Amino acid sequence: MPDGPAEASDWPEWESFVRRHGYLSWLDLEVEHLENGRAVLVIEQDEAFENPVGTDGHDPVHGGIVATLIDTASAFALRSTFDDPGEAYLTTTDLNVSYLRPATGDLRAVADVLRAGGSTGVTDVTVEGADGEAAVGRTTYRLFRDGLDGD
Repeated sequence: MPDGPAEASDWPEWESFVRRHGYLSWLDLEVEHLENGRAVLVIEQDEAFENPVGTDGHDPVHGGIVATLIDTASAFALRSTFDDPGEAYLTTTDLNVSYLRPATGDLRAVADVLRAGGSTGVTDVTVEGADGEAAVGRTTYRLFRDGLDGD
């Protein structure tokens, strides 16, 4: 990992990265906090993301949205371990999600890097919604620190 903590300002292009990415842009994903080895991402409540089950108040968010939030928060946390997060190449190799309760309201994911080696990164993620902790996840990523041609 880099010596000092990376701040969101160290990767000012993260907003344009989200806007250029069709799916993340559609989710209106926001990076609340970014530092070396940690990312906090937020998705505001949106009826388009909910399962229409007809509960009082907001219906629960579709599990695929929660899984995407876990995967994406992991990627941002791991990107922060690269010298240039905007030029980082990485891909998910394993995504594990445990749903603890229905995810409702605004969702906030906190991803912490457990390991960011030369070629593999592992993260733990917690997702909280209006009713508390909704899901936890762990990801494993393949990190291409020398670019895609550097194998």
